[in-house]
Amino acid sequence: MTDSYEVFKKNIFELTKIDLNSYKERQMKRRIDSLITKHKYTTYAEYVSVLKQNKVMFDEFVTYLTINVSEFYRNPEQWQLLEKEILPSLLQKSPNIKIWSAACSTGDEPYSLVMLLSKFMPLSKIKIIATDIDKQVLDKARMGLYNIKSLKGLPQEFVSKYFTAVNASTYQIADSVKACVEFRQHNLLKDPYPSGMDLIVCRNVLIYFTEEAKDVIYQKFNEALKPNGILFVGSTEQIIQPQNLGYSTLKSFFYSKN
Repeated sequence: MTDSYEVFKKNIFELTKIDLNSYKERQMKRRIDSLITKHKYTTYAEYVSVLKQNKVMFDEFVTYLTINVSEFYRNPEQWQLLEKEILPSLLQKSPNIKIWSAACSTGDEPYSLVMLLSKFMPLSKIKIIATDIDKQVLDKARMGLYNIKSLKGLPQEFVSKYFTAVNASTYQIADSVKACVEFRQHNLLKDPYPSGMDLIVCRNVLIYFTEEAKDVIYQKFNEALKPNGILFVGSTEQIIQPQNLGYSTLKSFFYSKN
C-alpha cells in the first residue's frame, strides 16, 4: 500500500473502536494488506471508503482482524488442574462463583466451563459471562454448532451428554448448556470491565497485543477480580513478574490476585 498506515489506523479506530496501535504492527499490517490485496484494492483510503458503505465487507474485516482460533478443552491438562484444584478451592469460598470468559471467540471456552462446572452443581445454578469484540463470532457462539474437530480434546462424557450430531462432521450443543452463558460484545482495550469475578479466563488472545497493552489488560483483570480471585491464561501467555501487576503465581497459567 502506498498511502499511510498511520492514517488507516486512525480511520479504523473511528469506524470500529479497535485500536490497531495495541497490536503487534508487523503481524497485523501483513494480515490487513493481504485482505485488501485479495479484494483488489490498492490503497488504504479506498478500502476504508468501501468499509464505510458495505456492511458485509465491514463485518468480514472485523472478523478477519479479531483472530478466532478456538476449541473445547484446549490444553486438556490445564482443564484437569482447573477441575481438581482451582474450582474446588473457589467453590469452597463461595458456592455461587462469578466467572468471566473474556475474548471468548465462538463459545468453545465458556461452554467448556459450563460442562466442567456441571460436575459440581446443577446447570440451573451456573451463569457465565462471555465476551468478545466480534459480533459475528458471538452470533456463532449463540448458535452452538461445532465441527467435530473442535471437540477432539473434550472428555467423551461431555460429548455424549451435551451434544447431538447434526451430520457426520457437525454437532449441536444442548440448549441447557447454552442457557448458562450470557454473551456480550466487549472491547478489552476500551469498554468497562465487569466486577467481583472469582475466575477470569482469557486464553490465547493477548499474544497478539503489545507488551504495554497486555499490562493494561492484566491490571484491569486484576481490578475485576475479587481478592484471591483467579486469572487463567493461555499456554503461551505466562506473565513475567506477575507481582508487579498485583498477582501471585498459583500454578503455571493460573494467577491469584494479591
